[in-house]
Amino acid sequence: MDTATHKAEEILSAAAGRARAAIRSLAAMPATRRDGALRAAAAELRIHAVNILAANARDLDSFAGSPAMRDRLLLNEARIESIAAGIEAIADLPDPLAGSLAEWTRPNGLVIRRVPQPLGVIGMIYESRPNVGADAAAICIKSGNAVILRGGSESYHSNTAIYLAMTKGLRQAGFPDGSVQIAPNIDRAFVAAMLGASGQIDLIIPRGGKSLVERVQREARVPVLAHAEGLNHTYIHAEADLEMARSVLANAKMRRTGICGATETLLIDAAIAPAVLPHLIEDLAALGCTFRADDRARAIVPHLPAAGPDDFNTEWLDSVLSVSVVDDIDAALDHIARHGSSHTEAIITENADAAARFLAGTDSAVAMWNASTQFCDGGEFGFGAEIGIATGRIHARGPIGPAQLTTFRYHVVGTGQVRP
Repeated sequence: MDTATHKAEEILSAAAGRARAAIRSLAAMPATRRDGALRAAAAELRIHAVNILAANARDLDSFAGSPAMRDRLLLNEARIESIAAGIEAIADLPDPLAGSLAEWTRPNGLVIRRVPQPLGVIGMIYESRPNVGADAAAICIKSGNAVILRGGSESYHSNTAIYLAMTKGLRQAGFPDGSVQIAPNIDRAFVAAMLGASGQIDLIIPRGGKSLVERVQREARVPVLAHAEGLNHTYIHAEADLEMARSVLANAKMRRTGICGATETLLIDAAIAPAVLPHLIEDLAALGCTFRADDRARAIVPHLPAAGPDDFNTEWLDSVLSVSVVDDIDAALDHIARHGSSHTEAIITENADAAARFLAGTDSAVAMWNASTQFCDGGEFGFGAEIGIATGRIHARGPIGPAQLTTFRYHVVGTGQVRP
């Protein structure tokens, strides 16, 4: 074992020990105290906005990625306010640890209650978007979990400034320092230490590009709740309202092209494609979108560039849209099953039966009817924020908010019963 690896494991082990000590008090805290701490953290974000923007400027100065990826990294006053408001919205949510999930009485008189329980120590590995660290910290505090954050090197200064502001508020509210921690540097050995921290970290959540998620799933010795790649589809059905389709598609693709909820592929019903597709292409081109189209789409709009072998398997995260003409709902669902990432799919149609078939037929975490895929977001779902969009079938699917970071255990109440 080299020196860097050994040092990273020592740092991680100490952080995990502090986190483990913190969760013993976090779950026992009344909800009002957890909520008060979140409001204090939000207040400190606003107070330290100037420092956070200065740190973000340092990250932006050294960033050399695409405009869409730069947008993911960018902070401004409005975005800092949105982060703070999201934390306050999390504080306003019902307590995910309150009450019981179920209760029943056995014939022998024992009362059995299933009660919510925090998962424990969460390891959050994320890229690019500095708000993710704030969202993760707030969601973990709300649900009684401790969290260890490791953001991407491209957003290191932004992440650290946000962390320092939030933890100042948490400290003022009397929270233990181990509740929220952050990697002390951008050494990749710390990620490896997190992935190998079986018995120290209870759950790893990666949020970032496909390569990050695949690495975590491949190397982790800790359970993983994987964030999905956003290879999302919008399907324009034969009975779609044309003006709605134009409006929704333009938003789904071009509102923010670098987020995981953006539509990456347009599927359009062959019955309406000759009349409708040229309008859709014209709208999107006027917004700066470029295209990769199959032969059937190019037969209708000849100037469209031809799609390459991997284009329908690509999460563009940019102003590029893959386009395919399909025969019907079944063909659309087949295309999604072959090329999608199980994140978010949408159908635009006025036919309720067609919508029901589509919603039931896709296996993705979120399926939408007559709405932009960019609504796949924890804030828009009423969670205040999200840690990511999970597609795994074991624990949870869709946006991950406070309630999704809990499990359950049992309380058994008797009157002196003994087992025969």
